[in-house]
Amino acid sequence: MMDSLPQIFAQANLPTQVKVYEVSARDGLQAESLTLPAEVRTQLISRLGGAGLRSIEAGSFVSPKAVPQMADTRAVLDELDLGTGISYPVLTPNRRGLDDAMAAGAKDIAVFVSVTESFSRANLGDGLEVTTARNLDVATAATKAGMRARGYLSMVFGDPWEGPVDPQRVVTAAQQLLAAGCSSISLGDTIGTATPGHVSVVLQALIDSGIPVEAIALHTHNTYGQALANVYAALQLGVSEFDASAGGVGGCPFAGSATGNLATEDLLWMLDGLGISTGVDVRAVAETSQWLSQQLGKPLASATSAAIVNQ
Repeated sequence: MMDSLPQIFAQANLPTQVKVYEVSARDGLQAESLTLPAEVRTQLISRLGGAGLRSIEAGSFVSPKAVPQMADTRAVLDELDLGTGISYPVLTPNRRGLDDAMAAGAKDIAVFVSVTESFSRANLGDGLEVTTARNLDVATAATKAGMRARGYLSMVFGDPWEGPVDPQRVVTAAQQLLAAGCSSISLGDTIGTATPGHVSVVLQALIDSGIPVEAIALHTHNTYGQALANVYAALQLGVSEFDASAGGVGGCPFAGSATGNLATEDLLWMLDGLGISTGVDVRAVAETSQWLSQQLGKPLASATSAAIVNQ
């Protein structure tokens, strides 16, 4: 029986260390039809922290009518130790959400900007100009209050209604988020249509515009099985932060063609094999994914989780 770690073959042109930004407890669970109670979500986050993850989305302060799965985020934060060195970002789409996050003691927030008009209206409820201004305002207010802000960009690699997206639109949106105080920009392959060459072109456009590669993260969906290949393309250009979700849970509830997120343990297996340090225990994440599968009452998509646990 093999040990649950890959053989290591490091490559000199890749980052030596990568930050894994865990999204299962927010971006993952909000796409599930079953709403897990606050105590189960808290247990998920605690298990992920125990596995070594240091950035774990805890939830969002949004209308419970729009996203009922996140209605009790305040209760989740109340149960977490916010002074342990682990960051627990929460999504805050407007000033009310930011106020609620501040009242709950959150130190990290995320804002969400669409690159396309159609997705802005479908997901954020208004035109692109209005929703962008609103989220830039939230990011600016948060950073002025001493909070850390992260910016999400959606539909970076294509939109189901509008089709291809000009990389320069991505550059402009990323620059706006950085100017508003966001410390990193997560590029969302929201419907999972990107391929490695496409990822490289968009990343190069951002880098050529003067955006530091250290400020860029990649959020992949595995709709066409390209998630890990796209991560590898980003690694080759120096990107060292990647979003992932335990078990591959989630997708995008506002874009019907989007399937699951990149599974955290699948990402870790590849990074471990490349000799890239993450500080995260792949077996512990795989075991947590199996536990989460039981909570949700369904199998999850991660191949690595099934392989490790069945050894």
